[in-house]
Amino acid sequence: MTIYALSSGPGISGIAIIRVSGPETSKVIELLTNKKLPPPRLATLRKINKINTSELIDEGIVLWFPGPESYTGEDMAEIQVHGSKAVIDALHSSLSKIDNCRLAEPGEFTRLAFQNGKINLLKAESIADLISSETEIQRQQAIKIMRGKSADKFNFLREKLLKILSHVEAKIDFPEDDLPKNILDEIKNSSEEVIINIKKILDDHKVGERIREGFKIAILGPTNAGKSSLMNHLSNRDVAIVSEIAGTTRDVIETHLNIDGYPVIISDTAGIRDSKDEIEKKGIKLSLNRGDEADLKLVVVDAKNLDFTDILKGLLDENAILVINKSDLLVKDIDSKIKKLNHVLISIKENLNIDELILKIKDNLKKKFITSDDILITRERHRQHLEQCLEHLKNFNKKNEVEDFDKAAEDLRLATRHLGMIVGKVDVEEILGSIFNDFCIGK
Repeated sequence: MTIYALSSGPGISGIAIIRVSGPETSKVIELLTNKKLPPPRLATLRKINKINTSELIDEGIVLWFPGPESYTGEDMAEIQVHGSKAVIDALHSSLSKIDNCRLAEPGEFTRLAFQNGKINLLKAESIADLISSETEIQRQQAIKIMRGKSADKFNFLREKLLKILSHVEAKIDFPEDDLPKNILDEIKNSSEEVIINIKKILDDHKVGERIREGFKIAILGPTNAGKSSLMNHLSNRDVAIVSEIAGTTRDVIETHLNIDGYPVIISDTAGIRDSKDEIEKKGIKLSLNRGDEADLKLVVVDAKNLDFTDILKGLLDENAILVINKSDLLVKDIDSKIKKLNHVLISIKENLNIDELILKIKDNLKKKFITSDDILITRERHRQHLEQCLEHLKNFNKKNEVEDFDKAAEDLRLATRHLGMIVGKVDVEEILGSIFNDFCIGK
């Protein structure tokens, strides 16, 4: 089957790119242009016509990539036309009339590239991350993964496990023969080396996932302290409803920000107080849950009311900044105990010390986002497979010690399989479906 789709963004643009891939690609080009194929990989100006009627759709550039030297590994073409909706619709309509041609599914071009051995699964994921990157640090991380260092590391560890497995299986196949002592030592040392490497990779404070998904900041505190006003101020727009009526915010409201190149997700939450309203109580529970999940908590309180409940005291841990709002209304100095906390006095109404709060947030971000070339985990999927691999390796070592080689070999096979699933050495349809469905159509 030959697939086609708009690969440039939807909407009016100077240029639109329609990508075609599959066995009928050459036929598609000839039918649309009424001419022979252009030279491979050479931009060629052609008139693009409607199928059967030869009515002119547009004049544009045709690029022909014969397989396997193409992005997908099969015959492929890119047609560049003017980016109006009418032109794109007319071209799509003509393509749909060609036998064995259909609209591509999300990520199908990249999935073909993976299935045809042009890229590994980590590179496929990094392409999706690069397309969706909104900040500089996200772009840099996606490029690092695309370069292949992560895949090389996981493949190296997998090869080590396969070598150990070959020795163990030799012992199973020839039980009467004793393996040389140096081989037995190599099995033990190699498995320990892989365990140490995986532990080191897992001990990354989830920096890669934070960069990809965004640093989570939760704004918490009692009602009418100015949480929604702070959210709007940081966002430079009215994200949340602001009212003097207590309990206006019932649900969690999120907005995505770019703070000095760092991706941030800020959540405004329901005011924390004793309430008999069932809906408000559910909102307060959501607030506390969001606080537990956050990388940083901004605990906003009213300067005129600094009597903290037990719940508010519990929020003020090492990952929290106490934000004392309405400081313009203070008539005396704040308590010395409060001064010892990580705090900042602000007034959203008078725009006082907001810069100081933002500076504190930035400092917290920089500490959390300590980046290096060793970031290998960017998705929860990678972490789960590494944790499973580590568990099976520990079981392997226990069974190997008591020379239960049959069961030890099975644990080793499972450990190897989990490493393979990270880079796509093991084809699991469910995993591929979930990954490529996150892509945009046309990629």
